[in-house]
Amino acid sequence: MSRTIFALATPPGRGAIAILRLSGPGTDNALAALGAGDLTPRVASLRTLRHDDAVLDQALVLRFPGPKSYTGEDCAELHLHGGRAVVEAVSATLIALGLSPAEPGEFTRRAFENGRMDLAQAEAVADLIDAETTAQAAQALGQLDGALSQTYAGFRRDLLKALSLVEAEIDFPDEEVPDNLAQTAGPVLDALIADLKTALADARRGQRVRDGYRIVLIGETNAGKSSLFNALAAREAAIVTPIAGTTRDVLDAELVIGGYAVTLSDTAGLRESDDPIEAEGVRRARARAEAADLRLWVRAPGDPEGVAATFVKPSDLTVLTKADLGPIPHANASSVSVSTKTGEGLQSLHDWLAARLQDDLSGADFPAVTRERHRLRLAEALAAVEAGRRALDVAPEMSGDDLRRAADALSRVTGAIGVEDVLGEVFSTFCIGK
Repeated sequence: MSRTIFALATPPGRGAIAILRLSGPGTDNALAALGAGDLTPRVASLRTLRHDDAVLDQALVLRFPGPKSYTGEDCAELHLHGGRAVVEAVSATLIALGLSPAEPGEFTRRAFENGRMDLAQAEAVADLIDAETTAQAAQALGQLDGALSQTYAGFRRDLLKALSLVEAEIDFPDEEVPDNLAQTAGPVLDALIADLKTALADARRGQRVRDGYRIVLIGETNAGKSSLFNALAAREAAIVTPIAGTTRDVLDAELVIGGYAVTLSDTAGLRESDDPIEAEGVRRARARAEAADLRLWVRAPGDPEGVAATFVKPSDLTVLTKADLGPIPHANASSVSVSTKTGEGLQSLHDWLAARLQDDLSGADFPAVTRERHRLRLAEALAAVEAGRRALDVAPEMSGDDLRRAADALSRVTGAIGVEDVLGEVFSTFCIGK
């Protein structure tokens, strides 16, 4: 019999309400021992909690009988007053009654193990708890609702259809099956390969919504990068001086633009330098620029194209600074002129960034990848399907082995099979009360 667990489901510290969650076969006995037995399921009831003739608290208590509960087991919630002494006293009582403090993610792991959700949905619970933007919350809710699982179920359905055609010819050679039955799996596999390649090409979209879109400011020294960084971050995050080379390291600010999480990075001015500290700053600036989702090439009047131009892609934006000093001679359709002193052009830049994020991160279909784990399994499945397709014409029996490997890789995303090696990694990121 599994142990009965409990955990605080609200943030620790002083507050109006603190919720303790219970799950496991001893839940009803624990409630009865606290003086909160005989509860109507899913109805909040006011009870005076007692132990050893001492009053612990007056609390709202809810009981959720399994299997129709979050974990699939008997569950309960104790809505306590939020004082630390109350929470500690009730927690100590639960331990005395034989309950165990929950491990990180243990509630959701039990929900997965009891069939209340698959592994992709369990990951969505963690993402929803961590969501700080509307886009992150929307993506997590879609995944929790099964959108990601349905995508992989569709891939696996097509794969099993092809596999059944291959294995029918291999396993029943003496039966009345059509000649060259395995070859009819070719078009199915071709379509599946195309779908998997499309999903992988789109892989970064879901990860960038979840982890944040990376925007890097690059340019010559004294181009106004740090001033623009402070203006976009709406705080004095970077030191600004007239001295060239003031910024030596990469500075990051977490922003929300158009409902999407953004990591904005200010970098050292790109120039050759004999100063080893500045040279290291330039090296870091180059590396960050190469890894960015979007570069803003910051240019002041009179700036040459310089080294920064080598990192700019046609879809990046040129930001022409110091517009308060007069007309910008090199302004064009792919640039925005701004003045951090007067605020001129900053709203236009913000609107451009919001539109760019919408273009890059929104899509008609739910992304097939929201974590690196998904991308790796998808790439593994694609390689196996391509190998199976190549073998189809020469050795159908070997093709079957490849297709089974692909099915296994896809199943690992939702946890249909072979998940023990990834469960610890997935649930260790959860907070204790989930």
